[in-house]
Amino acid sequence: MSDDVSARLGLPYLAAGQLQKHVTLNEALTRLDALTQTAVVSATTLAQPAAPSDGALYILPSGATGADWTGRSAHALVRAEAGGWLEIEAPEGLLAVVLDSDKVLVRRAGTWSSLTGEPAAALQNLTRLGVNTEADATNVFAARLNKALWTALDIEGGGDGDLRLTFNKQGGSDVLSLLFQSGWGGRAELGLIGDDDLRLKVSADGGTWRDAFSVGRTAPADLPRVADGLMGLIALMLVLYLVAPTAQQMIAMLANLRLRLAAGGKA
Repeated sequence: MSDDVSARLGLPYLAAGQLQKHVTLNEALTRLDALTQTAVVSATTLAQPAAPSDGALYILPSGATGADWTGRSAHALVRAEAGGWLEIEAPEGLLAVVLDSDKVLVRRAGTWSSLTGEPAAALQNLTRLGVNTEADATNVFAARLNKALWTALDIEGGGDGDLRLTFNKQGGSDVLSLLFQSGWGGRAELGLIGDDDLRLKVSADGGTWRDAFSVGRTAPADLPRVADGLMGLIALMLVLYLVAPTAQQMIAMLANLRLRLAAGGKA
């Protein structure tokens, strides 16, 4: 430990019996003024300002020019003081707000970097993710938005042009489904609901559910109805998306679809 300056910020100490103590004290106060709640005007300005405000701080970029800036090291912290420039030794871990970019920089190993670091190339084993909302223990992924886009990685980008979303459940008696809600009340559910058959269920109140139709995965008798069922499902989803019918209209429409499926797809 030095007897002349403080260990962290390098503030000069007053010596016993020192003359002109005000000089050392003012030096310490000037340094403290620069290193407390540090806010720099810019970290990218190349040309030395002609008339900076007294006390203005800058982080010098590589290639800085000017009578006092030329020749100084890149990443130096400098302060305008009484018509000149004073270089301030920045300690490790110093945070600085950059006023012309609203960034926060941190001093590490003699250089400045973004407080959050560089964008991560990969994020692994996240336990929760919230987009514009908060995820919780039940909904470990949550997003609050109006539109979303998934697009295939093209061949030019290193992909194959396909896009397939895979959903998997553990066993046949488990549930794998898409639940459609209105006002947080369930109205339709599509998927493998309690078995391995494709099933669509609907509800008028979110409490009582009825099967609209199902497509068996193995029974040969179901095969002639698969195409008609899927076309009806597509038409149903389009109507729900574009027309947004009431719950009563939805039930009536699905009941009609169910009758057609029960009749083997005949009009």
